[in-house]
Amino acid sequence: MRPILTLLVCLFASQFSSLSLAVEQFSYRVLDKKPNDRANYVQGLEIHAGKLYLSAGEYGKSKLRRYDLETMALEQEQRLNPRLFAEGITRLDDKLYQLTWRAGMMLEFDFETLKPIKWHPISGQGWGLTTNGEHLIYTDGGHHLHFITPGKPGKQHSVAVTMAGVPVNHLNELEWIDGKVWANIYQTDRIVIISPDTGEVTANISLDGLLPTAERKPNTDVLNGIARNPENGAIWVTGKRWPWLYQIELVPHPSEQESR
Repeated sequence: MRPILTLLVCLFASQFSSLSLAVEQFSYRVLDKKPNDRANYVQGLEIHAGKLYLSAGEYGKSKLRRYDLETMALEQEQRLNPRLFAEGITRLDDKLYQLTWRAGMMLEFDFETLKPIKWHPISGQGWGLTTNGEHLIYTDGGHHLHFITPGKPGKQHSVAVTMAGVPVNHLNELEWIDGKVWANIYQTDRIVIISPDTGEVTANISLDGLLPTAERKPNTDVLNGIARNPENGAIWVTGKRWPWLYQIELVPHPSEQESR
């Protein structure tokens, strides 16, 4: 996704690494893993009632998929118009919402049947999507969280995301966890934890080495995809065209332990 941004993101990554030292640092421990179809160009994940909902992107290949979380058997698939590039997804009430990248559209589906209902206009690009239970929250590749309400025009408000006072750009896939927004940072192996009220990054998670080099293929892409299982609190992450979904738990980063 978005190869023209690679140079800018690489320059940002160097700055990001130094800024991240100003907030709480976490690494990870893998607790479990489940097979994932390598064809899935993962743009978003959602877990509910033992099912995994997955948004896969790319023009001509975008789709919404439902899997049984235990077996990872594919149960249902809804293909998108080939002119749409699917992005993040989230569930609010009995609807499933899916962003598109450049079309200025957010799609609405019946959560049980995955049948399309209608679409909503959005401002700018669509990248990551989550909900606080009242608003939908989306990113556009910049450093803002945009809060919207389905059926109401425009944004209710936006919050600038910063780390040590510096904007954090390239916010991608999102997940609402324990009152905070978790966000993948595009083209990095990092997730940041954001206060939705202030936009301040409160923690940085390094997932370096999560997918072993031996598991990578020429078309394996970046880390992207976060989902929390509301039944047991398990946190699952993956990437674009990755062969696995990983259940992780956070542990203090070695640099944090050394500094104490």
